[in-house]
Amino acid sequence: MLWDIFCRVIDNFGDIGVCWRLSADLAARGHQVRLWVDDGSALQWMVPNANLKGINGIEVLHWEQSKDAQQLEHRRCADVWVESFGCEIAPEFVAAYASPTGAAGQFDSKVPVWINLEYLSAQAYAERCHGLTSPVMHGPAKGWAKHFFYPGFTRGTGGLLRESDLKKRQFQFDADRWLKQQGVECKASERLISLFCYEPPALPQLLQQLADGSTPMRLLVTTGRATCAVQTAVLYKNGLEPLWNERGALSISYLPALPQTDYDHLLWSCDLNFVRGEDSVVRALWAGKPFIWQIYPQDDGAHREKLNAFLDMLAAGPTLRQAHLWWNATDVATQRYLLPWETWDDWQETVLMCRQRLVQLDDLTTQLVEFVEKKGKI
Repeated sequence: MLWDIFCRVIDNFGDIGVCWRLSADLAARGHQVRLWVDDGSALQWMVPNANLKGINGIEVLHWEQSKDAQQLEHRRCADVWVESFGCEIAPEFVAAYASPTGAAGQFDSKVPVWINLEYLSAQAYAERCHGLTSPVMHGPAKGWAKHFFYPGFTRGTGGLLRESDLKKRQFQFDADRWLKQQGVECKASERLISLFCYEPPALPQLLQQLADGSTPMRLLVTTGRATCAVQTAVLYKNGLEPLWNERGALSISYLPALPQTDYDHLLWSCDLNFVRGEDSVVRALWAGKPFIWQIYPQDDGAHREKLNAFLDMLAAGPTLRQAHLWWNATDVATQRYLLPWETWDDWQETVLMCRQRLVQLDDLTTQLVEFVEKKGKI
């Protein structure tokens, strides 16, 4: 099938990251994908071989091109339209294929299956709303319908993105070799922690705990906001207490921008992963390592309920739950919280048990294709 996937970038790692993984998984299964994105700059490092032109069955197009009737005249109507994360397809695009007088006069009366791909949540509404239909009430596409597709963690939802060769790649992975390729030389006694975050208020406390511990720790910091946050925190701590890391128990390695496959490798290499947003928490689950998730904060505080629902799904014990609540707190200035390093094995067991449950479910791409085939009778 031919798929049109639309992406408006808000978080330039999350939105485009999920859309590219979906596009790549569809292409790997023999489908053709046109990815319409308003800012594809992150693909330059996220998928270096794509070069913003597309690769292996994926064509990358700028969002503005979806408004150009002349361009659309030469493009057949796709079998599937996917609006990711609440973005809305340009009215010009809809008119080109839905209107009898539109640019696509060759339209063969087969209505595309129109999917609204929603945000990931473990909350109950994901099951209630998954698969629901919303009729289009006005405009050239009046009488058509959109279908809500909710990723999720239960059989009543659309599942999670998971490539068919993921297990094989993990089995064949050599962490020591990969770390050396990244220029990271680790001591045998060091424990490795990856850090992909926004600007958590608890970050200075985390750095101090790593510096005060009896076990050498190496923090592998991802590029962008995480690097800026760590460098700002280190500068601040050096000003207050120049010898805060006097014993050198904490080592910090700043990583370059990592392609998606190498971000997976980072998670597989570490003893503990700090992740953020939607895409990386799913990758942390598949990695099967202990992790702490920084959920995207919302002004109305709705993220707290979403986080608690996720922790319930994870069957997180008291220490893992407390660690998440500490890391996601907006005011930790007066808190004196110590991460219980001795519980890492328990945390890993929790993640592995959750992963075992989740791999029993059909992955998101499989479910999405089956849903489209059923709705479109393709």
